[in-house]
Amino acid sequence: MNGKKNGMKVLLTMLFLYVADIAAFVLSVIKVQENGSPWAVAGIVASSIFFCLGWIVFCGLKEINPQEALVLTLFGRYVGTLKESGFYWVNPFCTGMNPAYRTKLSQSGDVSSLGSLPQVVNGAQTNMTGVELLNKKLSLKVMTLNNSRQKINDCLGNPVEIGIAVTWKIVDTAKAVFNVDNYKEFLSLQCDSALRNVVRVYPYDVAPNVDTTGDGMADEGSLRGSSEVVARRIRNEIQDRVNEAGIEIVEARITYLAYAPEIAAVMLQRQQASAIIDARKMIVDGAVGMVEMALERLSEKDVVQLDEERKAAMVSNLLVVLCGNHDAQPVVNSGSLY
Repeated sequence: MNGKKNGMKVLLTMLFLYVADIAAFVLSVIKVQENGSPWAVAGIVASSIFFCLGWIVFCGLKEINPQEALVLTLFGRYVGTLKESGFYWVNPFCTGMNPAYRTKLSQSGDVSSLGSLPQVVNGAQTNMTGVELLNKKLSLKVMTLNNSRQKINDCLGNPVEIGIAVTWKIVDTAKAVFNVDNYKEFLSLQCDSALRNVVRVYPYDVAPNVDTTGDGMADEGSLRGSSEVVARRIRNEIQDRVNEAGIEIVEARITYLAYAPEIAAVMLQRQQASAIIDARKMIVDGAVGMVEMALERLSEKDVVQLDEERKAAMVSNLLVVLCGNHDAQPVVNSGSLY
């Protein structure tokens, strides 16, 4: 809407006219008292009508702050949007449209307050002041939506809890107001739906024979290890769903990821067991290498000649010492080896 910033001109003009109207009313009353002139009576009537109806002009004054917009309709017809900051005057009968002005989500820009008027908050009702209800401006700022955590089954059927923070902004005010019933609720629902669709493609941790890219080949994608890729995929999924609402998704980030409480303890034991096995494997590999090195050094230096039976006993003792959980208690042999 190419509206002119005539708000200050109209305001000053109306104030001047009201002062002049009051002066004319007083002069007309004085004239009536002096000679009862019919023109003075007509002046009183005209001044009274202007005084009673002139306030309608003030209804057309609109103040737009930076990064705000006001979608205007006139008798059910869309007439334009005020986006540039300034003080405007528009048709007094134009009304602002913002179907989501009473909706509060877990996001920046939605501030709860005390009052007597109901407000919908994720299906529940809170209170909202009358001043907030009259503010039907749309915020063009970058906002952050932080929906509640969801419990979703990953591709292996394990229930996981995941939460995301979505950074978004309105880029088309007309679409946001007229294409969907409530753009805030629409965005929140599409975020939940997109999150569910993406999470069920990935395992929580790397698993064999799992294709997360859709190319028919197994890969190492996972929710825990590929958070950047998952977040980018969630962002693209949400963007495809909210284009019709004139919303741009700037970024989506995973803020919380964990196994659901009912399997968290079991999965922790599984991770601990896997870590123990990997550690034991490393210890055994290192112990075998040390035993081989010890036998080779003894043979090279010709320190002692051992038969196969003694070598086996020495290997066994070294492996017990190197692979044991506790420090070995040495036993000193004061006799012969044979």
